Amino acid sequence: MTAYRRISVAVLAVLLSSVTGCVPLPESAGPNTSTAATASPNDVVTRSVTDVERFWTARYPEVSRGAAFKPVQGGLHPYTETDLPPACGDEQGVYQPNAFYCPAGDFIAWDAQTLIPQLQQQFGPLLVGVVLAHEYGHAVQTRLGVSDQPTVVLEQQADCFAGAWMADVLAGRSQAFTGVTPAQLDNTVAGLLLLRDQPGTPAQAAQAHGNAFDRIRALQDGVEKGVATCAAYRASNVPVTEVPFTSREDAATGGDLPYAEAVTSLADDAQGYWSRAYPELAGKPWPTLPVQPFTGTPPSCTAPDPAAGGAAFYCKAGDFVTFDNGRLGPQLHQNIGDNAVGMLLGDLFARAAQDRRGRSTSDRTGQLAVDCLAGSWTNDQLNRQPGQGLTLSPGDLDEAVAALLAFGRAAEESGPSAFERIASYRNGVLQGLGACT
Repeated sequence: MTAYRRISVAVLAVLLSSVTGCVPLPESAGPNTSTAATASPNDVVTRSVTDVERFWTARYPEVSRGAAFKPVQGGLHPYTETDLPPACGDEQGVYQPNAFYCPAGDFIAWDAQTLIPQLQQQFGPLLVGVVLAHEYGHAVQTRLGVSDQPTVVLEQQADCFAGAWMADVLAGRSQAFTGVTPAQLDNTVAGLLLLRDQPGTPAQAAQAHGNAFDRIRALQDGVEKGVATCAAYRASNVPVTEVPFTSREDAATGGDLPYAEAVTSLADDAQGYWSRAYPELAGKPWPTLPVQPFTGTPPSCTAPDPAAGGAAFYCKAGDFVTFDNGRLGPQLHQNIGDNAVGMLLGDLFARAAQDRRGRSTSDRTGQLAVDCLAGSWTNDQLNRQPGQGLTLSPGDLDEAVAALLAFGRAAEESGPSAFERIASYRNGVLQGLGACT
């Protein structure tokens, strides 16, 4: 399909606040965490590091055969263009909008001029905490002696360690971050969309960190499964979904389908997938599902089952799906990419599948089932050989995550957060239809 268009902070904020009428970033993300109201970015960093050290003091013995945790000995170093970071081994300190752990000097440094202030302003202090917990994760790797893995594995292991710390925050054991809301979790995920490899980066590249889909998966692994799972990350057991472009032409064009072609091709592909998958899911054939995009006034439907903030729905009474072809679809395509349209259609077809087999889509469990079923279609695309229909291009999974994040931010207090919805979608992507039954 298409390569991911690198989304700027400004475009992402506008997209999440306007495409589907979703919650804006970040002003309406709910109450600030305790460090957010008055703390400067450097204060947030310092408090984050202190809290991460508290976490590892308690949890490090679980993964180190009882050895006590030792904090970094080389200090914490904010830097700017005029006040550079310390040298790291033989490498002189240079200015980059980055944060890093230096194993040679056992210190953590961060860009206090641009990176950290921007992340805090746009996405909130919890993302700053996650960034620092990630860098401390590299210090933990050094202490555990597990730094001989490929870079992409080490980076995702550090993401996983950051997720384990975040679970501790969510459990209420942090003094630095309290009262974290689902909206703040979603902001953190939105920030991770920016902190990922350029699409098409091979997993074997020297500095590969992973695409957003894989990095969010690793973070959620830490949240859900804890430090023992993270410590066991190895090249043999970490799923890496990013692939390089297959040709120079593909890289140059991004393999981008024009909007109208994307809608037609993706709808046909979803139809074909469910004609194969639905009998396995429900034990009966899949009737063709009409797709009826609208511009302006939606088709008449009694009690529609809405998606994407109400801008798209499955109509049970008429047994068709529809979405705003004048606003929603083109905006998703232009601002994110054609697999954002795929995510929209995946959601609608999954709603129809869930409803046709007599299962709810409106409650929390039902929505998560819809997300998993949408992911099962992506799993099918991910595992196809060339010539077997539409296949994923570099960045397509990130496009799906960005779209799902936008859909999941609708102001629905009782529903699952985008953080939870992405986790359910991921299960379908990685494990297929069987994970959703």
